[in-house]
Amino acid sequence: MCIFCKIVNKEIPNNTVHESEHFLAFHDLYPKAPIHILIIPKIHVDCFQNASAETMAGLTLFSQEVARKVGVDKTGYRLITNNGEDGGQEVNHLHFHMLGGAKLAWDHTHEDAHKSL
Repeated sequence: MCIFCKIVNKEIPNNTVHESEHFLAFHDLYPKAPIHILIIPKIHVDCFQNASAETMAGLTLFSQEVARKVGVDKTGYRLITNNGEDGGQEVNHLHFHMLGGAKLAWDHTHEDAHKSL
């Protein structure tokens, strides 16, 4: 069982921000922004590539609720998912990172990679 499934099953504690029948949002233990929330489906889905349209539709509405709840819906936020090993996915359970609470910097290292191509 993956770590996020253990969190859903309440085997591992978390700092819950918002919860519904199908989704859970909680604070990241290692925040990269003043607001850094992980948003997951309660059912196990390995990654974005394997997510159904129904799951993604529900996750979209739930994420919008989370943004309103933490007060970044008007100021802005970044919603990120990593897909697969090359995409940087570290936990094989679909999850989104909601980052906000400040003007977020953008890492331009991809421009250097593009120049080397």
